[in-house]
Formats: sequence, structure tokens, C-alpha cells
Amino acid sequence: MATKSEIMKLVRDEDVKFIRLQFTDMLGHMKNTAITDSKLEDALNNEFVCDGSAVEGFVSIEDSDIRLCPDLNTFAIFPWRPHQGKVARLICDAKTPSGGDIACDPRMVLKRVIKEAADMGYIFEVGPECEFFLMNTGEDGEPTAEPHDRAGYFDIAPADNGENCRRDICLTLEEMGYKIESSHHESACGQHEIVFKHGGVLTTADRLATFKSVVKTIAAKHGLHATFMPKPFPNEPGSGMHLTMSLFDKDGNNAFYSGGEARLSDTGYKFIAGLLNFIPHMACITNPTVNSYKRFIPGYDAPCFISWSENNRSLLVRVPHSAKPVNTRIELRLPDMTANPYLALAACLKAGLEGIKGSYELPAGIDINLYDLSRSEREKLGVKNLPISLNEALNIAKGSDFVTELLGEELKRRYIDAKRGEYDEYRRSISQWEINKYLTC
Repeated sequence: MATKSEIMKLVRDEDVKFIRLQFTDMLGHMKNTAITDSKLEDALNNEFVCDGSAVEGFVSIEDSDIRLCPDLNTFAIFPWRPHQGKVARLICDAKTPSGGDIACDPRMVLKRVIKEAADMGYIFEVGPECEFFLMNTGEDGEPTAEPHDRAGYFDIAPADNGENCRRDICLTLEEMGYKIESSHHESACGQHEIVFKHGGVLTTADRLATFKSVVKTIAAKHGLHATFMPKPFPNEPGSGMHLTMSLFDKDGNNAFYSGGEARLSDTGYKFIAGLLNFIPHMACITNPTVNSYKRFIPGYDAPCFISWSENNRSLLVRVPHSAKPVNTRIELRLPDMTANPYLALAACLKAGLEGIKGSYELPAGIDINLYDLSRSEREKLGVKNLPISLNEALNIAKGSDFVTELLGEELKRRYIDAKRGEYDEYRRSISQWEINKYLTC
């Protein structure tokens, strides 16, 4: 763990002149306020207070001040900033002026669930697979709806025009302490995936929050626009954020590994049962935009049904094969990159813990292609659909005790209100499809 003195020395030695104190709002947008190196010691002593009333979902105008308390382990220097007068960042917890927790701070929500896991004797680790699109920009520098290339899955240059940009993104992330496991061109035109090494859930959430700004910054340096919009093209696969999850006991043993011939332990089965039971409740958190639900269309490599398998890659939850059975883990293919990473990872962990504590029935694993079955055939198997719209997901969340316990009443109300407003804005809009379809009626 980094210390205050180590950070102060690093700032002096590296000629860092500005430090961004960062946090995310309720919806996952990165926010920050910049201080000079002369104010760093005050910030490291948790003495920096600012106005948080305008931050989405944080505090009221009557109670507007927030204290930003840096997590020392998140100190990083931005590699793309000037070599003289460098810029660094610290990710912060938002506190009340007296140092108390702010219930609506997304990072605090995740910390509460981490503590719940710790009290049960577990440590949760996550490895994310992050997908995004690189788009061309126009003469004015504004993003266009044109993908940067027409390459396909695992293609290389010259078909993959984004190869150099993707490489620079990976190198920049590694300079900031990420361990990149792989990167490649994905199935859709202009689509890319970067996988970074699993880590503790809080560290992973911090890295996901930073990942988006790094990708967008490096893409802009290449004259491109990076978008995490889940489904920008109707006839191409969308972008997700697959999460590979591991659970360890206090002695460091893999709680998902049976120790015998069967790969998955009883704890692992219960964790999956919890995920499947609460997926509809947390969908508006893991998939928080109107566009998120355009991704769940059969035939485009995205899950559409609440199902699981130990072999079938097309399902919502699967147990990936590992070269070493002791590394058994669980993959959830639902979330996308528009989610607030703190809330999404908190929801996944909370659902799994509820499965371990409860007695939820785990349906049989499915090893056939569900997309080839009729609705009645799926119903006979007991397979249910994912929510098909943000509106449906919000309706489920509103009546969910699980979401209330996860977020707290105040954050739940603010989050659902904000997303209701977004859905109402969408409902008032008229798409080109509607014009084409109905103008001649």
C-alpha cells in the first residue's frame, strides 16, 4: 500500500504539478477537481472540501459540501500529459464535511458489499473484457457514425485499421499499472476488445472507471472517436463488458473449485443461482441505457435469455474452461460499458452472496442453442427472457427489495428517477425507422 510520504516524493521526483482528485457520479461519469502540488499534502490528509451539489445523484443543494478522501493506492501519472509539469490522479471516496459516509457515493456502495463478503469469509476478484468501437471523425473533429474499419473477428492490419490505436491504448494502460492479458479486433466493423488481468473488485472498478477516459484520450490522439455505445449498428454485434468472476476464502482457496473431478463447487452453483435470480432486478444497473437493450437480439452473440451452462458460450452465465481446474471461475455476459462500474460490480457480488446465503433453485444447465428453439420450447425448459427494454428493467428494479438493500432507498430513488427521465426523453423522440415505416399511413 502506498504511503503519503511515498506519493509526495514521487510527485517531486517526477515533476508532477497538477493532481486530479477523481470520483464518479451516480451514473458512472468520471468527475474531478484539479489541485496543484502545493495543495497535495492537504488532500492526502483528507482536508479537501468542495461543492458536490451539481454532481448527479450525490447531495442536495442544502447540504452541498463534500470531502474528497483519496485512496492512496490509486495514484497514477497520466502518460499522455506533458513531461514537464506532469498531471497525476487520485481516486477518492466522497465523504460529508465531518468525514461520514455519503450513502449515494457509488464507490461506497461497492465497499459496503465488499465488507458483506468479507464478513462471510470471502474475497471477490473480477477480470473484465472491455469492448468498444473506434469511429471516424469529420473535418470538424466531431464523431461520425462511420466505423474506422471493415475488419472482422481477430483480423490484422491492413484490414484492422485500428491496430496502432489499440496498441497505444494498451501501452498507455500498462504505464498506468494495468496488466493487459490480450487485445484484438472484435466481430463488428470498427469494434475492439481489451482484456486486463483480474484483480480485487474495488481495484477493478477503479480501473474500469479510468479505462474509458484512457481509451477516448488515446483514440482522439489518433484522430478517432472511441464510443462505448452498446449497439451503434443495427446489423452488427454490440459491445459488452463480460465479467469473469472469482471468489476466494480467507485462506486464499478458490471457493468456486470443488477440489474433485467436478469443476464447480456447491458454493459456485449457489453463486450462479443468485445471479440468475437477481439478473432482472439489477439489469437497469448493469445495462443502464435505452440502447443497452438493442444488444439483446438473437443472432448477434449477446445473451437474450436467463440461462447458464458449463460449456455453451452463447448463454448469459457460463463456466469457462481453464487449463488448471483450480482456477475455476464464472463468466457473466450481461453488462455493458455504459454501466457505473462500482454499482455494476456491487450488484454482481451482492447477487452471488444472496445465492450463497439463500436457497434459490438453480435450473439445469443448457448445452443447446436456445436461439434455435421456439418460445414454447424455451418455456418448457423454464427459460425466461431478459428484460427487453430499459423501461421494463426499471419497473422490476422499482419493486425490488434486492435493489433497495444494494443501493439504499435514497440512491435507488435518485437512480430510477434519472433513468426514468432518460427513458421518457427517448419515448418523446421520433426515429427515422418510424418515419420510414409510418409516414405513408
